[in-house]
Amino acid sequence: MANHKSAEKRFRQTERRTAVNRARVSRIRTFTKKVELAIAAGDKTAAAEAFKEAQPELMRGVTKGVLPSNAVSRKLSRMSARIKAL
Repeated sequence: MANHKSAEKRFRQTERRTAVNRARVSRIRTFTKKVELAIAAGDKTAAAEAFKEAQPELMRGVTKGVLPSNAVSRKLSRMSARIKAL
């Protein structure tokens, strides 16, 4: 456990940030799953709409430091290619 006031404060801040980041990652997964389900169903219009909603959410995860930028770029690129292939 923390022994100094500053360490106790860092502990509280870390708990808050962890909760926010987990919620953000969960939200990103939900948006990604909607795109994946639409692609699996073969519905191109629904997949494109879900992709338009997921894209800013994924990029927001990058700017907030939750996800690596290259990983998000790769995911978006692959999802886009799969939607175009439908």
